[in-house]
Amino acid sequence: MEKLNEAVRELKDIVNRYDNIVFFGGAGVSTESGIPDFRSVDGLYNQQYDYPPETILSHTFYRRQPEEFYRFYRNKMLFTGAKPNAAHLKLAELEQKGKVRAVITQNIDGLHQAAGSKVVLELHGSVLRNYCESCGQFYDMKYILDSRGVPRCQKCGGPIKPDVVLYEEGLDQKTINAAVRYIHEARVLIIGGTSLAVYPAAGLVDYFQGDKLVVINKASTPRDGYADLLIQAPIGEVFSQL
Repeated sequence: MEKLNEAVRELKDIVNRYDNIVFFGGAGVSTESGIPDFRSVDGLYNQQYDYPPETILSHTFYRRQPEEFYRFYRNKMLFTGAKPNAAHLKLAELEQKGKVRAVITQNIDGLHQAAGSKVVLELHGSVLRNYCESCGQFYDMKYILDSRGVPRCQKCGGPIKPDVVLYEEGLDQKTINAAVRYIHEARVLIIGGTSLAVYPAAGLVDYFQGDKLVVINKASTPRDGYADLLIQAPIGEVFSQL
């Protein structure tokens, strides 16, 4: 516990001293809001689905078996009751104070914006946005939840696709370019709640050339050895003490 307190004090000092901080986060940021990391496959999952999550959430599967895709998507990817936790709220507060320049997230839950963060780069899209593939009409998450089977557009009857980046799909180039710029220009990069296992997103941290690299994650990451400050603890717990 004393070791954690000491690390938090060091993080506080870094945040106080620097004004150009960029946060790069993943699933661990939202698990404390009750959104499970779908990779930690539970027993219930094994009983319900014949394919691993990465297969179901692929472009090929979405095209070939859209009804099964949506069965998984509604059950496992949409969480209407999730609220921002201490990490989301503190990052929004630090942005307001002029400390955090951008939040770059691999999450698709919209909780950073719900907490008040303005500059949020969503590398993998958002479950809050859905579009008709035929006419482009926008639909919210509630429309997807209230629909059955493959959701259809009210205007033209076309299939609706979530604005999330599926496996086999490329990331949005404008979002990548902006993320690279923010990371490259940052004085401090805080990596939090991610194992840095998903590429190409994880590769973006290679562009950091600043002063302080901070890694906050419960499990080890490939960047631990490069970190100026390494904190192996839940990120909400750490940020609640800042």
